[in-house]
Amino acid sequence: LKETAQQVVDRAKKRGATAADAFIREDETFSVTVRHGEVERLKEAVSKNLRLRLFVGQRTATSQTSDLTPGVVEKLVDETLEMAHLTSEDASSGLPEGPVYAKDIPDLRLADPSWDNVKPEQRIELARRAEAAALGADPAITNSGGGSFEYERSRTIVANTLGFLGGYETTGAYLISMPIAESNGAMQQDYWLSVSRHRDRLDSPEEVGRVAAQRVMRRLGARKVKTCEVPVVFDPMTAQTLVKHVFDAVSGDAIYRKRSFLVGQIGQQVAGEKVTIVDDARMPGGLGSSPFDDEGVATQITPVIEGGVLQNYLQSAYTARKLKARPTGNGSRTGTGSISVGPTNFYMKAGTLSPEEIISSVRSGLYVVELIGFGVSTVNGNYSRGVT
Repeated sequence: LKETAQQVVDRAKKRGATAADAFIREDETFSVTVRHGEVERLKEAVSKNLRLRLFVGQRTATSQTSDLTPGVVEKLVDETLEMAHLTSEDASSGLPEGPVYAKDIPDLRLADPSWDNVKPEQRIELARRAEAAALGADPAITNSGGGSFEYERSRTIVANTLGFLGGYETTGAYLISMPIAESNGAMQQDYWLSVSRHRDRLDSPEEVGRVAAQRVMRRLGARKVKTCEVPVVFDPMTAQTLVKHVFDAVSGDAIYRKRSFLVGQIGQQVAGEKVTIVDDARMPGGLGSSPFDDEGVATQITPVIEGGVLQNYLQSAYTARKLKARPTGNGSRTGTGSISVGPTNFYMKAGTLSPEEIISSVRSGLYVVELIGFGVSTVNGNYSRGVT
């Protein structure tokens, strides 16, 4: 894969490109869904994808292919070069510049070779056990959306005409159970899952099924409440969407387009003093961790909000040029080969209280387990959604 990537950028340079980079991703995936103990869907696949970006002066073109045979790749480079001549100039285009590239590739514990010891029959059994644990938890659980297990091993390569060539490997798996419960003719569905890069950190199927059962059972007997203004506690699965909206608002793409309510707010108090949000690509074993981004820029730990004060926006090389800033290692390759700004491990740091203490501190309020609708605008910060 590294040889192919290097050959691509070398050919682009030889054929007249000012600069170019190549991104190759190879995936091996296994997924299975069982329902009532029977295999409903089983898929095993290997895929490769090359995404090319090249520059002719300040003109840019991108392309992609899943066929990495030499003849196809050479034709792709030549055709992409022709496309570049037809595009408009953009002063902010170009490869990342300066001492921003990853020099040493740290071991972030992103791959677990022990997954190779788990045979397909054992993977199917994990999904079967997760579903069975939920179905057997309570007589009110009468049906199932299934139990699923999915595993992926990926290899990522980035090469460019400035001399960068790097690669890393990751593994990851998730296990999910989706029970359906019934009471007085009303049916409710919920789920729970465990996800990890490492086999020994994945919860047992029985634990996944047990929590899924608890979550669906608490939905039974639901009733509407009168209009009120009360404290709200967000379940972790819904709270993550709030953090996602913050990412959308601090993305360099939104900032330079002035489509964020946080434009011009660096150094300003934008949240409560207890709110600290970080983008940490160097978290060992993290689901969003990587040694470098999709442009080859070294990743980092970026404080976004500290004590409620906005500290940084997240940048790709392009948005950094637009905003006269420095790339933060958040360049993310899209399906077409272009670059956008993407999160790594983007999260809100925990406070000092346990979930139980937070809940018990509310005398009368709402515990939100599901969010409904799309009434969120990161342009002006308005937020209006339905809840369960």
